[in-house]
Amino acid sequence: MQTAAISGSTVPAAKVPVAVAAGGQFLSFRLGAEEYGIDILKVQEIRSYEAPTQIANAPPFVKGVVNLRGEIVPIVDLRLAFALDAVRYDDLTVVIILNVAQRVVGAVVDAVSDVVELQAGLIRPAPEFSGALGTSHILGLGSLKHGDVERLLILTDIEQLMSSAAMGLIDETRVLN
Repeated sequence: MQTAAISGSTVPAAKVPVAVAAGGQFLSFRLGAEEYGIDILKVQEIRSYEAPTQIANAPPFVKGVVNLRGEIVPIVDLRLAFALDAVRYDDLTVVIILNVAQRVVGAVVDAVSDVVELQAGLIRPAPEFSGALGTSHILGLGSLKHGDVERLLILTDIEQLMSSAAMGLIDETRVLN
């Protein structure tokens, strides 16, 4: 069994995905009081929020679609997808345009912070618990220190999340091809 050194201890590699165990660059963003991170390589662009065209019978977290340079892009509000408090759109609300599972998808977030570099030793395994989306989309927790203040970054496997059956955005046959 392979292992990965995480925060000074050795944990089974199955607990920490290889791509995350090696560290890397993550775009950090806020949802409520929590800070999340996604692989910077999945990000196509960051745009200000504009009201999308609503689609009948879409799940509540799918706000609608926008036309992005001729491509119809579904817009997902991650606050609603994660069952967080009521959504309030303001000047800081942005849409992260992502390339996931060979498709372009937009994710509404409260604010984008910055791009952070996390070394392997600063990433801890994700806790395990169940729920509507569970923790299968959480890669780990990144530990960022600024002086005496430590903040945790919830590292999200955005491709797995957006292509999950719970989201219903991406056809499984599209992911396999």
